Amino acid sequence: MLVTLTIRNIVLIDQLTVGFDHGFCALTGETGAGKSILLDSLGLALGARSDSGLVRKGQDQASVTAEFHIDSKHSVLTLLNEQGIAGDDTLILRRVLGADGRSRAFINDQPVGVGLLKQVGDQLVEIHGQFDTHGLLDPTTHRDLLDDYAGLHNDVRALNRQWNAWSDARAALKTAQVEAEKARAEEEYLRHAVAELDKLNPEEGEEDALLTIRETMKHKAHVLSALDEAWQAISSDDGAEMRIAAAARVVTRIGDKAPASIDPVLAALDNAASALQDAVRDIESMTSSLSDGDMSLEAAEDRLYALRGAARKFGCRPDDLPRLHTEMTDKLRLADRTDDILSGLMKAVEGARAEYKAAAQKISDARIKAAKKMDTLVAAELPPLKLDKARFFTRVDAVDDETLWGPTGMDRVQFLVATNPGSDPGPLNKIASGGEMARFMLALKVVMADTGAAHTLIFDEVDTGIGGSTADAVGERLARLSGQKQILVVTHSPQVAARANHHLIVMKSGGADLTTKIIPLDELAERREEIARMLSGATITTEARAAADRLLEAKAG
Repeated sequence: MLVTLTIRNIVLIDQLTVGFDHGFCALTGETGAGKSILLDSLGLALGARSDSGLVRKGQDQASVTAEFHIDSKHSVLTLLNEQGIAGDDTLILRRVLGADGRSRAFINDQPVGVGLLKQVGDQLVEIHGQFDTHGLLDPTTHRDLLDDYAGLHNDVRALNRQWNAWSDARAALKTAQVEAEKARAEEEYLRHAVAELDKLNPEEGEEDALLTIRETMKHKAHVLSALDEAWQAISSDDGAEMRIAAAARVVTRIGDKAPASIDPVLAALDNAASALQDAVRDIESMTSSLSDGDMSLEAAEDRLYALRGAARKFGCRPDDLPRLHTEMTDKLRLADRTDDILSGLMKAVEGARAEYKAAAQKISDARIKAAKKMDTLVAAELPPLKLDKARFFTRVDAVDDETLWGPTGMDRVQFLVATNPGSDPGPLNKIASGGEMARFMLALKVVMADTGAAHTLIFDEVDTGIGGSTADAVGERLARLSGQKQILVVTHSPQVAARANHHLIVMKSGGADLTTKIIPLDELAERREEIARMLSGATITTEARAAADRLLEAKAG
């Protein structure tokens, strides 16, 4: 609910803070006192389009701050969390407007875009005027309103997921069909290419390995000669192995003369002998590998030539040949198995379509059922609102064209009215007058009192052009609606004002430098005087005060 509204430097308002409470609050005052400015100011805080003409003359900027108290489960908190904005049970929206027309927006003192401010504002407040019935004139909103009433939003979210699954299945089928068509067109080429690559059988990293082998093979004779020379130096009759063995024998013979000094020498000679044996084995292994290798220099160069030739032919690097081989094999397999693959994807599409259609039909049935109930309840609200000859219809039309189905179902929903007996129902904006539309909207809001995210509803002179019992009926329904929502009403009707739980009067003060101020009428006598003024005009008569007493007593009763 809206708790406070603070306005600075907006047209006639220099500085003003207004507090609001639960229930039904009436705002009254003479024409031109500034009631519309109050709503324009609130609209700014809710993300409405800015206008530099709202900035008070002589000031550089204006600001409006709206403080709300919200439930911990309010959907607006999810939206804020998604945007990285911390929120709790207090939410503060602020808009700063410069004289140059530029504006800045803030939520809980964090700078935000005006678009996000409007998204948040739309979830907190609904503003209804005589010619602004918040969605009733726009058929694209009617389905959402009906789904609100029917409690179908969880079902519609689930349907959205099924729609996406069906869309994904169709996209996969379309992609496969395109690829299959390309594969068929390339089939002969693919068969030759895959056969060639099958025969070549390229391996990842093979080019580098071949270059290493080729480099080694180029110097094979020199390397073998060097290895043989090394082997002779170690293992010949006069080689290192024999000399170390001789040294070990000499040292062993004197071992008992100085054992503490000799033992480390013997250990070192033993390690040296072991290391030389390891070196001999490595030399012999390398020599054998070079002498009996699987690939000769000629074979390595031929293989390298074949790999590079294939890479040039297919327009890639030699290291990319294995990947290309796999891709071409997969495409050829698709061409060979096209019918099976496409058949499987078609079955997936049909299965997803069947699941979507079954869920959509269930939602359609629920919408039709809810529409009948809602129409009956709205019809009961119309006679007291001086719409006794009018009829309200919620038309739920099945859409046969599958291409027009969507994530919200297979229905087209529209609210229609007929204001005269025997006339055909039609759209509200073509059939009903401004005052009639406002009363249709009020009847619908009373029936749908428990729905919608916005907990604050503002009605701007929706009682224009009516009086007497009709105005009283409007007031009674606004009071009833305030049991579920916070209701703020700008009104010129004493019958409506008398029904309110709280009463604020908007008035001008000052001389040449006029300002608008708002005064809460907390005392019963103050309310009686204002309602009497609304009944009789500038001169308040005894009869007007008596009539005001009767209206207030009727409300209390």
